[in-house]
Amino acid sequence: MKRLLSVGLPAEIDRERRQFVLGAASVCALSAVAPLTRAQVSDVKVQQPEPAVLRDHQLELQVGEQRVNFTGRPRIATTVNQSLPAPILRWREGQEVVVRVRNGLKEDTSIHWHGIILPSEMDGVPGLSFAGIKPGETFEYRFKLRQSGTYWYHSHSHFQEQSGLYGAIIIDPAEPDPVQYDRDYVVLLSDWSDTPPQQIYTTLKKQSHYYNRHRRTLGDWWRDVRQKGFGQSARDRAMWNHMRMSETDLADVTGFTYTYLMNGITPDSGWVGLFNAGERVRLRIINGSAMTLFDVRIPGLKMTVVAADGQNIKPVEVDEFRIGAAETYDVIVEPAADRAYTIFAQSIDRSGYARGTLTPDLLLQAEIPSLDPRPVLSHADMGMGHSHHVQDARSDHPGDHQEHSAHQHHSPIDHSAHTGHSSHTDHSSHIDQSSHQQHENHGHHHGTHHDHAQTVSGKTLAPAGFGANFGEAVAVVHPRSEFGPQVDMHSSQPVSGIGDPGVGLRDNGRRVLTYADLRSLQPTRDKREPSREIELHLTGNMHRYMWSVNGIKHAEAPPIVLQHGERVRFILVNDTMMTHPFHLHGLWSELETGDRDFIPRKHTVLVQPGSKVSYLVTADAKGRWAYHCHLLYHMAGMMREVRVI
Repeated sequence: MKRLLSVGLPAEIDRERRQFVLGAASVCALSAVAPLTRAQVSDVKVQQPEPAVLRDHQLELQVGEQRVNFTGRPRIATTVNQSLPAPILRWREGQEVVVRVRNGLKEDTSIHWHGIILPSEMDGVPGLSFAGIKPGETFEYRFKLRQSGTYWYHSHSHFQEQSGLYGAIIIDPAEPDPVQYDRDYVVLLSDWSDTPPQQIYTTLKKQSHYYNRHRRTLGDWWRDVRQKGFGQSARDRAMWNHMRMSETDLADVTGFTYTYLMNGITPDSGWVGLFNAGERVRLRIINGSAMTLFDVRIPGLKMTVVAADGQNIKPVEVDEFRIGAAETYDVIVEPAADRAYTIFAQSIDRSGYARGTLTPDLLLQAEIPSLDPRPVLSHADMGMGHSHHVQDARSDHPGDHQEHSAHQHHSPIDHSAHTGHSSHTDHSSHIDQSSHQQHENHGHHHGTHHDHAQTVSGKTLAPAGFGANFGEAVAVVHPRSEFGPQVDMHSSQPVSGIGDPGVGLRDNGRRVLTYADLRSLQPTRDKREPSREIELHLTGNMHRYMWSVNGIKHAEAPPIVLQHGERVRFILVNDTMMTHPFHLHGLWSELETGDRDFIPRKHTVLVQPGSKVSYLVTADAKGRWAYHCHLLYHMAGMMREVRVI
């Protein structure tokens, strides 16, 4: 495989690089935990360190095109300083950074600093925070670093994120780091396709199941009959056929076209990180993919999760965790000195994986585990059946017993969207009219839709930290805009997804991280109760590949208006069969996991099918902020503007 070398500015490249990627070994067979013989040493190809590490707080980044070859077929990628992934930016909390980005493309470009709290005009979202960077022009980003942790940056223009414009950001804390470690590595996961991104999107619009090659077969039908009987199997099949959906449809784009990368290296070669005996190794795991959720584990090693989305949490020891597109997790591992370990990141649909190796010696290799069985969506995953298993509910989390009870409720799906008929009442009668009027005063009603994403009146708000109806499966009211050909299903009684590891991870014999495990290392900063709740429904029509919020696509939706300084609860209800990673720019999303004193802060939150989550937001940054699903091909429709005035 031909690899793309990183080229940066000489004065800015970290010449030590000892804390990052030391090399990668390409080995013909990686199937046994054993040292290589001397005769095999010549087969090991040590590649150049990837990518470059830039530490200067004033630097230049050149966006351009570069020929790459991940699959044996040369393709053109979008790169930064001729590198894919883009250079690692390593800064220090308290610095003011100046980044001059020059556009060497033939189309507009941009860089969004994902998870970095900064002025809205520096956020890098064309059409909201600035006009974008025109071909041949240079834009100067300037902002002060008011946080530390693991983050990343990527394009917010066209489909450039899919074609290679993404990289890691590490911000070292100004004060001593509460996490002790001897060595740290960036582990950046991504998905690459030889098919141009625009062609992938066009294909999905024409045939949404095109990349799902794990469709049901006659053998699957007879297996169901043996397990459940003919009658139940027939009823199940009729239900899925009525919805025109597939229970194997876990990912829109799969390993059929994707090659999954770890630090820009394919599974055939595999990224390699070295360690010495007795070291505590910090892995900064970033999901920089366009469309893929990964399940990450290191067979033979426990992982202690110490940070989520750049924010320190109380340590949690796990065997495995799911990481959605745009999320980051930092873990500490303590590998034994006499063996190698595989970092294994399999896609949610089990159609492929990215992998790397931790080893004390390049002559040691590790077994690559088999992919787990392909998950199949159940009635419960669609909000139609009995509880999901809530794993390892923690006794030190208030409300754990409620979390268990939540998943014992029956949660039916409303299929009235298929026929266009509904027995629901007009949601507008429940909306706080003053908030609704606020939208109209700002003149952002496009089209004829009415967006009811506002405060629900006449109800008592749950206490901060516990969320809306925490631990309960309750009926929700769907706005009128959700009924029509643009929405093909509704979750009428969603359950909390906080304590559920998710489809494919339940009862797998491993200790899997859930959001219920997350507790901030530092006490909650803003302990005010929310003054109002904003409920949003994540909606779509999978058959037509249409995505929206409350049934309204972004181009036709008014902004969500927040008053500067107010404390608001956002409630996300997933009315689709897909898991959506939702990202709020510019403001922290304080995830309500049941401990009001140590509420964890995130920038991206996974919302599972047929479930809901809630988080608190302090509107402490004025400006226009994007709020969207981070699955790239969902983003155009499943997006809102949040305006803080």
